[in-house]
Amino acid sequence: MTAEGICKKVIGVFSGAIDIVVLVVVVFVLGYAGYALWDSQQIYLEAESSQYSVYKPTEQNEGKSFVELQSINPEVFAWLTVYGTNIDYPVVQGENNMKYVTLKAEGMYSITGAIFLDSKNKNDFSDFNNILYGHHMDRKAMFGEIGTFADKEIFESRLYGNLYYDGEDYGIEFFAFVHADAYDSSVFNVRVKEEARKEYLEGLFDKAVYTRKIGLTTNDRIVLLSTCSNTSTNGRDILVGRITNTAYDNPFITEAENTRGATVEGIWNASLDRYTQGLLIFALILAILLFLLSCVIRRGRVKKG
Repeated sequence: MTAEGICKKVIGVFSGAIDIVVLVVVVFVLGYAGYALWDSQQIYLEAESSQYSVYKPTEQNEGKSFVELQSINPEVFAWLTVYGTNIDYPVVQGENNMKYVTLKAEGMYSITGAIFLDSKNKNDFSDFNNILYGHHMDRKAMFGEIGTFADKEIFESRLYGNLYYDGEDYGIEFFAFVHADAYDSSVFNVRVKEEARKEYLEGLFDKAVYTRKIGLTTNDRIVLLSTCSNTSTNGRDILVGRITNTAYDNPFITEAENTRGATVEGIWNASLDRYTQGLLIFALILAILLFLLSCVIRRGRVKKG
């Protein structure tokens, strides 16, 4: 075999190897992107409030399914609903405030966590100020909608919520949307003493983006729904309401039910989170570039042949 023939053979083998490498890389990238998409969908599916709807205490089941959830995890003790949103979840309380950051209401590991009451609060909401925490997630999951109350129209149109505990329904009358720092001890201070309640409320109103006059007094009990904010590194968005003995009707009941159904049935058609969008775009561009590179190499090989 001549030197030219050997050279052509080497080039052919090398080009074939490149084709295989390109194919493997493309398959790997697309496979990884597909897995990332699937994994992202599973995370959000876990966080959907509709996943817990079977356990929600209602007049029809007289709380039997809620009791079933409590038998799975005895640290479940309440149910929170914010009317006009997808916030409709069981509430837990652990021995510390880190436990349910990575455990869901059933007590199993999940990065979605659960809605949980501050470990220093009493779980009958008898404290003056009661703090509930939840992750800020996309697609309106967990406490992902708290930040939307920065929109004045949303704040003014969503006045009420519901707390179920000790076998009874209690109302929540929202009166403030607050933006605070995560390390602000003047806000994240539970069991405020009676003589310090007025100062505590004044501090909340000073930090409030919006407020509503409801005749609040220091004898009332309040609840703070706290989550991470998109507007600052250590920022927290907090929706604050008064706990009332009177439960309020849900004016969004039909809309809420329709939204939940659409979310479950159409989750694969829902808008992707920014991370997944970026990953898919990157994978697609890389696959196209590798394909074009393969075509160029193949065309050069044909010309030389």
